[in-house]
Amino acid sequence: MDFNFSDEQDQLRDAVRKWVDKGYSFERRRGIAKAGGFSREAYAELAGLGLSGLYIGDAHGGMGMGPVEGMIAMEELGRGLVIEPLGQALIAGAVLSTHAPAALQSAWLGGVADGSKLVVLAHVERAARYRLDRCDTVAARAGQGWTLSGAKGVVPVGDLADAFIVPAAIDGRIALFLVSAGQSGVKTRGYGTQEGGRAAELSLTQAPAELITTDGLAALEHAVDIGIAAVCAEAVGVMDKTLAVTAEYLNTRKQFGVAIASFQALRHRVADMKMQLELARSMSYYASLKLTAEPAERRRALARAKYQLGCSMRFVGQQAIQLHGGIGVTDEYIVSHYFKKLTQLELSFGDTAHHLGEVSARMQDSAGVFA
Repeated sequence: MDFNFSDEQDQLRDAVRKWVDKGYSFERRRGIAKAGGFSREAYAELAGLGLSGLYIGDAHGGMGMGPVEGMIAMEELGRGLVIEPLGQALIAGAVLSTHAPAALQSAWLGGVADGSKLVVLAHVERAARYRLDRCDTVAARAGQGWTLSGAKGVVPVGDLADAFIVPAAIDGRIALFLVSAGQSGVKTRGYGTQEGGRAAELSLTQAPAELITTDGLAALEHAVDIGIAAVCAEAVGVMDKTLAVTAEYLNTRKQFGVAIASFQALRHRVADMKMQLELARSMSYYASLKLTAEPAERRRALARAKYQLGCSMRFVGQQAIQLHGGIGVTDEYIVSHYFKKLTQLELSFGDTAHHLGEVSARMQDSAGVFA
């Protein structure tokens, strides 16, 4: 299998990396985090690079690219600790393009592609415990349309979003809806998240909604798998920079008159970090390549990838803090922010323990060997 990137993909990586290096400094990120955890200006700059329309066809102003390009973009944004939720644009673009009726696509996809409309997935419920088939939010007929009642939590930049993709039950069967912000019955409560971003609690009380699809569970699984692949790629970027910063510190920090990078025990720990990074990178590739597979195969693959990434994120983050010592947990030093980001990503779209259970439940009759 050829894992080389095309010239177009290399150009995309170069463009995103240049924007991160020149336009998203640590100081700018710190200012955005202190101002609330989201910058429309920075998000517009990402949209100007075409990133918010990666999964949207050119008929709606998008780039018409695929999972590999999404992986490349998210990996580079991870290197820069970018907190603007590009992954949500990828989810919205793919879900609406694949599952929504033509009228809904025409109304929203152009705005998602150019960054003027921020559409986010709101699917987390307190009692669900990462299970996608558990949904207490209910949908009811209201004339020719629908209304939703229920609550969703940890919605990315939920109090600043223009619309939400929301799963809700119709007679016990999950469907997927689009709910516009600012309507009657739609309330949000925003807050900062521990890595510097922003989220919100979403409350729906007979809120008007537009139906995306009645096959909501399949569409929701597709959306979450796109989110998992984005998280995996972003985590690879974060870990890559975490390892680089740690190696640089070991080469400059001196003890007993020599750089501590010369200590064999510490070199072994850095080698273990590198191994975990490369395991994570290969599984991120695997996740992205499997996004176009059949649903059952795709779900198995994404659970495997998220489990490995969870293990790698925890190991790399913890080792980086240990190797830095006290300075590693200070707010002024960037490695503490890498650690927070890795912690947040490990919990996104199902934590490591959850995906270990998913891998086990989806294991086929292969004596424990993945087919």
